[in-house]
Amino acid sequence: MQSKDLVHLAEQYGSPLYVYDAEKIKSQYNRLSKAFSKVNKLRINYAMKALSNVAILQLLREMGSGLDTVSIQEVMLGLHAGYEPDKIFYTPNGVSLEEIEEVNAMGVQINIDNLSILEQFGTKYPNVPVCIRINPHVMAGGNANISVGHIDSKFGISVHQLPHLVRIVENTKMNIVGIHMHTGSDILDIEVFLYAAEILFDAAKSFKNLEFLDFGSGFKVPYKKDDIETDIEELGKKLSKRFNAFCTEYGKELTLIFEPGKFLVSEAGFFLAKVNVVKQTTSTVFAGIDSGFNHLIRPMLYGSQHHIENISNPKGKERFYSVVGYICETDTFANNRRISEIKEGDILCFRNAGAYCFSMASNYNSRYKPAEVLWMNGEGHLIRAHETFEDLMKNQIPLPTAINAE
Repeated sequence: MQSKDLVHLAEQYGSPLYVYDAEKIKSQYNRLSKAFSKVNKLRINYAMKALSNVAILQLLREMGSGLDTVSIQEVMLGLHAGYEPDKIFYTPNGVSLEEIEEVNAMGVQINIDNLSILEQFGTKYPNVPVCIRINPHVMAGGNANISVGHIDSKFGISVHQLPHLVRIVENTKMNIVGIHMHTGSDILDIEVFLYAAEILFDAAKSFKNLEFLDFGSGFKVPYKKDDIETDIEELGKKLSKRFNAFCTEYGKELTLIFEPGKFLVSEAGFFLAKVNVVKQTTSTVFAGIDSGFNHLIRPMLYGSQHHIENISNPKGKERFYSVVGYICETDTFANNRRISEIKEGDILCFRNAGAYCFSMASNYNSRYKPAEVLWMNGEGHLIRAHETFEDLMKNQIPLPTAINAE
């Protein structure tokens, strides 16, 4: 979609505003499917924590995607969006046995990542098909906060605990149908995937009734012009060949599963914000926008770089700006960034705002969450309204009058 379309949407729906391009989501889904076309049984489960709007879930469901969920609430959203239970994969971390039991009653695929819960669940439900999350002890990811497969990670059952794991399975007579891993996000080197895959293949040999292997995701997407990204096509060629060979060794055709989130929706997202003030100091020119880390926290939390454009003046002379928000503490989106000349009232566009942006938004400073729009077939469709004061107060309960009087 073009800058003029984004400006029009900002005028129509107000700012700040999230916009998602349906065609980009579709093209990313098809790209991944094509890269692994040599695998007879491929399943893509969208990691909905990246962007959980029901309309986005429905769009991906229509393309044939399953869902990767991490909470009972995400499972419920998936069911509400029309997914069949057997298309939903549930991979929690640190939740109670009671939540897992409640999700199990919904008929979705359970994925367990610790020995204690595995033994308890297997003892009570030995016939329920279960997947096991393995921690391969592979350090990978673009930031320590999103590297989840290393030895100090809280995620997964250590591959070094495999003998203990096998003993639990044998004692409980559990039905293990899948092995899963996820090493982290923003992984560039495909050799990391291939190395971790070999660890998963070795672990899989300990289980005789597997139906699938889940390799997680973590593919890096480009965040700026000429940025590098994971070579999905090369990974597809190499991993497909190795996966097919393993299936032959195993004696059974298994399903290969990926659970991409960022890869599918990141580049499809645009975050639009209006410039409230241009502030010149002795050393810096600040562009202060009508938003903050309450709406887009990734630059502050992960150090991520989102390309920022002035779509109100795209051909203007470039100057250096620090783009900041209206939150009452350090709230910087970009330092000394070259952007077309900015005036108060201009609309700035943050690219790569589809993944872990709105989904991590909050009401910090009692600010409202923004609206969301899906751009599809050349039109904008409102898929979430701007919050109001009534939304902010919805679940708050004032003190009773008598207590307040005291």
